[in-house]
Amino acid sequence: MSVKRLQLLSRGSILLCLLGLAACAQAPQRSTGIDPNRLAFSVKEAEALQSRGARVWCVPFARNLSGVEIRGNARTWWHQAKSQESFEVSKAPTVGAVMAFSATSSMPLGHVAVVSKLVSDRRVLVDHANWHRNQVSLGMAVIDVSDKNDWSRVRVESVPGAFGSVYPVNGFIMAKS
Repeated sequence: MSVKRLQLLSRGSILLCLLGLAACAQAPQRSTGIDPNRLAFSVKEAEALQSRGARVWCVPFARNLSGVEIRGNARTWWHQAKSQESFEVSKAPTVGAVMAFSATSSMPLGHVAVVSKLVSDRRVLVDHANWHRNQVSLGMAVIDVSDKNDWSRVRVESVPGAFGSVYPVNGFIMAKS
């Protein structure tokens, strides 16, 4: 064999090895950051309500999952959180934060959901209850459609692959550690 052919075979072998290693490697998985015990408890509580014929609401589900101890309708959470020192508020999503939707004519009590994963700077996954009547939805995509990329307007993936109406969001609430 010529030296040139050996060099090409050697380069080819190295390339195949690198491709093989790349195929075996996994992309780093972001931790969901959601306490699995809290998630299990939240889902169990929702199932207990459903088994008794009671309604599952977004507020108790979000409170149980996030540890954000706020009472009252979802529409009041943002203002309560801003006025209390035991909470951090932000306009940017973080895993474990409560996304506080503003009240609208179609959603007069507002809505709250817990960010379970940051997918990109304009896409997150949330866990929440009662987006679909009396149901818990885990890992539902939400996209930021605001003009300023500030999460003030979002669309929720109500059906896989289909994002619904635009909803206003006040911001994100975290319990201080």
